[in-house]
Amino acid sequence: MGVTCFEHEIAHSVPPAKMFRSSVLEHDTFIPRVVPHVVKCVEVIQGDGGPGTIKKIHFSEGHKFKFTTHRIDAVDIENHSISYTVIDGDILCGYIESISHELTVSASPNGGFIYKNKIKYHTKGDEDCTEHANGVKEEGIALFKAIEAHFIANPGAF
Repeated sequence: MGVTCFEHEIAHSVPPAKMFRSSVLEHDTFIPRVVPHVVKCVEVIQGDGGPGTIKKIHFSEGHKFKFTTHRIDAVDIENHSISYTVIDGDILCGYIESISHELTVSASPNGGFIYKNKIKYHTKGDEDCTEHANGVKEEGIALFKAIEAHFIANPGAF
């Protein structure tokens, strides 16, 4: 099995606590509302949102993937961080065993936040997953831009 690591960082204007609460703690209902063209629904398979919780994200009609299943490994509300692992779904493309994420949302000097994501691709062989990782990164950027636009249009939300 191979392991390939990627990191990316993005700055946005939304306060970190608001972003973390909406996109992580209330992910199950918030994300399908904000980007219904991407996420149809989130199904909690087991758990209460803390470590060990397993969630199945169903993508909307026309998305390149049908679903992905995540296991939450750690949540730190005070430091706005979450670690989770993609353990199932067609997003793994047949050659990826799992994808581990370490995501933090921290304050930026302008009052917004900095999103940092450390991603480890655990492949079944020595497959190059750079193209896959770049696609996931672009979708993540688009998601956070959509969330940011939602809060700009709805400043009283959360």
